[in-house]
Amino acid sequence: MIDERRAQAQKANAEKTTVEWRGQQIHPYVISMPVDILYYNPHTHRIRAQRSLDPVRDRELEADPYGKVGQSYLEMLLKCQPSNPEKRDPEFDALRDDLEKFGQKDPGLITTRGLLVNGNTRCAALRELGEKYIRVGVLPDDASWDDINTVELALQLRKEHKRDYSYINRLLAIDEQIKQNRRPDDIAREFRIKTPTLEQDRWIYTVIREAIGRSRTSPEGPSLRWIDFEDHQEKLRELHRAYVKVAATDKNAAEALKESRLAMIVLGYAKTDVRLAQAEFYDKYLALKLPETMKPDVKEPSKLKVPGLPGVAVPDVTPTTKITKALTDNLLQAKALAQAGDKAAPATVEKAAAQLKAAKEAFDRALDPAGRDARLQQRKLAAPERLSDACDNIELCIAELAEASAKRALDETAFDDAVIRLRSMLQKLAKQARRTFPEPGDGVAWLLESMKDER
Repeated sequence: MIDERRAQAQKANAEKTTVEWRGQQIHPYVISMPVDILYYNPHTHRIRAQRSLDPVRDRELEADPYGKVGQSYLEMLLKCQPSNPEKRDPEFDALRDDLEKFGQKDPGLITTRGLLVNGNTRCAALRELGEKYIRVGVLPDDASWDDINTVELALQLRKEHKRDYSYINRLLAIDEQIKQNRRPDDIAREFRIKTPTLEQDRWIYTVIREAIGRSRTSPEGPSLRWIDFEDHQEKLRELHRAYVKVAATDKNAAEALKESRLAMIVLGYAKTDVRLAQAEFYDKYLALKLPETMKPDVKEPSKLKVPGLPGVAVPDVTPTTKITKALTDNLLQAKALAQAGDKAAPATVEKAAAQLKAAKEAFDRALDPAGRDARLQQRKLAAPERLSDACDNIELCIAELAEASAKRALDETAFDDAVIRLRSMLQKLAKQARRTFPEPGDGVAWLLESMKDER
């Protein structure tokens, strides 16, 4: 049918679509195909993470990707929320409503064997609407899986598509490209992100992958899933920024920060709460609130020998780092067991849920003093930061003054008025500083001396 309709389209000089193909553009003819005989792509990046929702059906999909069970599973996932596949995705409904109201605008894309390369979700929506046909371009006969994946990514990452990949599926797609030994610069350009953002995404991908592995208590036991991290994109990105900043001076402190924040992400805390977990969070706040039964029993950290210094060794990691990591491991495993359902014994599930509840209560109590200290620190830094901002503005003013002078474009009266106001502000600042600092440092002493004759 595909061959016949493609030949008819060529004869009639029908509509064409444009596809990036092996480094150049090609223009396949667009044909109309019955929606009920095309195959959903079992390897589409759109639902890669969600396939783990039902391991039994996923195994059947893997064994027979084009059979009735596998295709039905794919169709169900295409309609689901990325972060919660048990719920229907409002974006899918919006796409379906748009198709019902305006019809199909852009053609999909298939292989000569009827595999949907682009348009999987649209095909699912058209089937639900009871439509009979979908317009599709056809890839060349020799399309390989590498070609299919490359074309799908190129098309789906265009901004005009209504239903973007979910965050986790983007991470998985990026990792797939890395494993194909593609240059990071090329991958970043294809995903329309900057190279530092790509590096951040790769770091987050590694953290999630390791967290999933750490959540498994046995080789065949339940574990967390990729989709469990779908709604935590901003928290994970903030975690990366904080980790990099601290790791620049103290790698162990950065690891402690990472573990505390990862534990809070597992417990479902909001971004503003997760932000309170700094490197000292466990020692300063949490250790005092945790029940003794929840405190990890860890051995002394291993020692690393110092080259060139016989008999001298230093701890591999600090005790705090090891303890926070062990606590996070316990919570990852408890979370996996608590949501295992009938895949674990009821008593085990109940015990894990109780452990998570106790941990949440302990973290809640620890966050109260951590929040108070953070607010106090913000108040302490407010005045210095305001003054630092003023210095930045004066620095800009110097450059703009030089430029205005060179171009003879300066309003001298307005500038003179602004300097008078600056003098007035410095007088007020000196007056308040005299009250605040009984023993002024060099900077404040200079200010007081400079403004002495202005009183």
